Amino acid sequence: MDMFFRRKRALKTLLSLSLVLASLLMIQKFKLVDNSIKDDMEVKRLEDAGWCGPECDFYKGKGILKSSLGNYSPPVLGDDLDAPRVTVSNATPATWDVHVMNCSEDSAVRKNDWFRRLDPRFHQFVLHRHCRYFPMLINHPAKCRNGDVHLLMVVKSVIEQHDRREAVRNTWGREHAIDGKRIKTLFLLGSPTIGKDTKNLQKLIEYEDIIYGDILQWDFMDTFFNLTLKEVNFLKWFDIHCSSAKFIFKGDDDVFVNTNNLLELIGFKTEDRKVLNLFVGDTISKAIPIRNHQSKYYIPKELFDKPYPPYVGGGGFLMSSQLARRLFVVSEDLELYPIDDVFLGMCLQKLHLTPEMHTGFRTFGIMKRRVSPMNREPCFFKNLIIVHKLSPQELLRMWSVVDNKELVCAKNTAP
Repeated sequence: MDMFFRRKRALKTLLSLSLVLASLLMIQKFKLVDNSIKDDMEVKRLEDAGWCGPECDFYKGKGILKSSLGNYSPPVLGDDLDAPRVTVSNATPATWDVHVMNCSEDSAVRKNDWFRRLDPRFHQFVLHRHCRYFPMLINHPAKCRNGDVHLLMVVKSVIEQHDRREAVRNTWGREHAIDGKRIKTLFLLGSPTIGKDTKNLQKLIEYEDIIYGDILQWDFMDTFFNLTLKEVNFLKWFDIHCSSAKFIFKGDDDVFVNTNNLLELIGFKTEDRKVLNLFVGDTISKAIPIRNHQSKYYIPKELFDKPYPPYVGGGGFLMSSQLARRLFVVSEDLELYPIDDVFLGMCLQKLHLTPEMHTGFRTFGIMKRRVSPMNREPCFFKNLIIVHKLSPQELLRMWSVVDNKELVCAKNTAP
């Protein structure tokens, strides 16, 4: 019995030593990571200094001013906003050219009668909506450097939703090639909102990006009204760094995407030569602004008092790179709108285009009545392209079922 207790004590000692050793290794790893970050930041600083030339003197002389939205007043680009086709001109910068935030409110707006009548919830948005482009906190300019990206998966997320991003990476957002077609993934983030543990959240997202290298982050607060900023900042980023990618799927981090069906749709559109103006999703037509004050999508009359143009549900849609670059150009000439889906519809309208409706995109679920068992039927998921919305656990479970070659479904199963 004494021998037994001695062995037990020896095992405890070994376990304790192992834990201490593991902790020391982790600390050393984080030190290496921190040094790597510092080295990268120094390299970036030198590169930026070498690129921006005389403009650096202008930026150095400016103070950094943050508003409650953290917005930035952009430099003027020389693009022809009415041009029917978009080409890369000398006005297109070679790298992200926004390094300083300097956005004060447009005080002249306060003098308007309509502003005095406007719901206070929209005051900050209206006062700062001239602020469009922001400094990048995390960037991956080399994401498409090899020029072999067939499909770029672009996912809107917020810092706290790590579990959703992890589920996407392990399912439809996994970076790989299918039949030689390269798929890459990016998550779009802003910065933490006021009242959250900003410093620690930022550290966590930086470590997450070191592991995966798939995050783009801008220095504006991640709020509902700022979702449109993700649209315009991504379109600018894409035009600079990733225009060689052929197609873009853009969606939320709580959707199911059948990657094979999505690639099949792209194949059909390519064969039919319907790529130039490709914009496909769950199209909403003849919608009008919601006037219910309790709704997340409430819009006061003072802000917009016309029917909406056709637009797609933001849960997920597909577009070609040619159209994405034209959307970037026309977006610069439009006032920002607090609902990102509608804003893209406004951009399409300016191009005299209408988004294409496809029944494979179910951004409101398979059945709008969420308790319906049809919303969790694997054979529907196998025959659709996108379904919104699923928790991380539901996404992982459904992916494993649908991806199972032993799943047998009747042909042309449709809800």
